[in-house]
Amino acid sequence: MHLAKIKLRDFRNYRRLDIAFEPGFQLLLGKNAQGKTNLLEAIYLLATLRSFRGVGAAQMIRQGQKGFFVAGEVTGVHSDLLQYYWSAQERKLTLNQNPVKRLSEFFGTLRAVVFCTEDLQIIKGSPRIRRRFMDLLLSQTDHAYLGTLQRYAKVLRSRNAVLKQHRPDQQVMEAFTRELVSYGERLIKARQQFIPRIFPLVRHAYKRISSGAEELTMHYKTTVPKDFFGALLKHRDREQQYRSTLIGPHRDELQFALNEQPVAQFGSEGQKRTLAIALKMAQAEYLTDVTGSPPVLLIDDVMGELDENRRRGLLPLLERSHHGSGQVFMTCTEENWPRELGRNLKRWHVSDGGIQGSNK
Repeated sequence: MHLAKIKLRDFRNYRRLDIAFEPGFQLLLGKNAQGKTNLLEAIYLLATLRSFRGVGAAQMIRQGQKGFFVAGEVTGVHSDLLQYYWSAQERKLTLNQNPVKRLSEFFGTLRAVVFCTEDLQIIKGSPRIRRRFMDLLLSQTDHAYLGTLQRYAKVLRSRNAVLKQHRPDQQVMEAFTRELVSYGERLIKARQQFIPRIFPLVRHAYKRISSGAEELTMHYKTTVPKDFFGALLKHRDREQQYRSTLIGPHRDELQFALNEQPVAQFGSEGQKRTLAIALKMAQAEYLTDVTGSPPVLLIDDVMGELDENRRRGLLPLLERSHHGSGQVFMTCTEENWPRELGRNLKRWHVSDGGIQGSNK
């Protein structure tokens, strides 16, 4: 799989961009604030319908415009055309010119893994960010999971709306509770089965880019007891007091520890950064194992910030992507691009929302 073409209209600082890419390394060179990261953001948006910068769609519209348009041609076993238009008044998402009715039809068409400074939030941020890491990866590889996740979220909103009423209708509440339990148990089961599959990849990646002295563990901690429905009934008074569903996979946690000490509380900044990179490396390996082809790798100014050990640990992943006819987009300045990648790459010069290719 690779991104063969991308088209941008009024996206960030790009007024108009039409460009084609080959498989392999794409090195995006330029000074800061020229549009390098914006291009990675557009590619990631086509893969996940969200920004890796944690901003809403309105912030991706070019200044003074009403909306943006992003399209990409993805080439693998066959070619697919993804198109996404967003404005405050209108949203259009199409796959091969057909409106997307279910996101499960769209997800996985373009698979991408991004390495960026925001990755540290997976370790340091709220449990919601770690749940999103699991949910995104499962959604890209299991269409049934994405559908279950969407239905759970819809039922959860409805149940919380009933809890906010002065006198909740108990029959309606029970109906929503049973639905919530049904979808929630499926989510929990999928996540519990996912951890033993991803953890060996995370542990191996962590050892490869660290000294390997610490013992890494990774656990999925659920708030849900064996009797999910009974627990919700037991906490009914507290839920009405807080007007919110207090138990469920929407409150579960993914926990990391080094030598049995929680990384978020006791890990050094170097250990947290190493673990964040290891998680992304494992994400790429997992997608490759499940789908049979490497995802597009998006590396945003990360290599220049890494010490020699971490750079050396990341290079085998890039090489495997290259040998597997994958694709890597990497942003750098002229001063800090990693020379160890060699000369087998395509250099692009980015300046003020414009891109020009060069073999030099």
